[in-house]
Amino acid sequence: MAKGTESTPATTAAPATAVVVEELPRTIVRRVVKDKLAQLSSSSRKISKSGEGGDVEMMLHKDALLAFSESARIFIHYLSATANDICKESNRQTISAEDVFKAIEDMEFPEFIQPLRASLEG
Repeated sequence: MAKGTESTPATTAAPATAVVVEELPRTIVRRVVKDKLAQLSSSSRKISKSGEGGDVEMMLHKDALLAFSESARIFIHYLSATANDICKESNRQTISAEDVFKAIEDMEFPEFIQPLRASLEG
């Protein structure tokens, strides 16, 4: 073998494992955010005494949309892990809606429970 071509375990690198980050569909994130902003805008117009302003569509910067998407993804991962822990504590293998409700409560977001229950019942 030629000098410098010898392979040693220290210089042989194992193939790097790719980290796959699943993204939420941006169109859905954009729609959810814009719908909520429209709700907030219409409710604030009802409160304000001036009838001016009309329907102004809120624009979202690309970075803001990415921030919303990443925040939602992280929240879903945290909620999933918390619900999974609750399920395992009960010696079950299937996460139920009640596990999700308990996880939301444990994560200190109790104000989400009633709207979620209403959504699931409706």
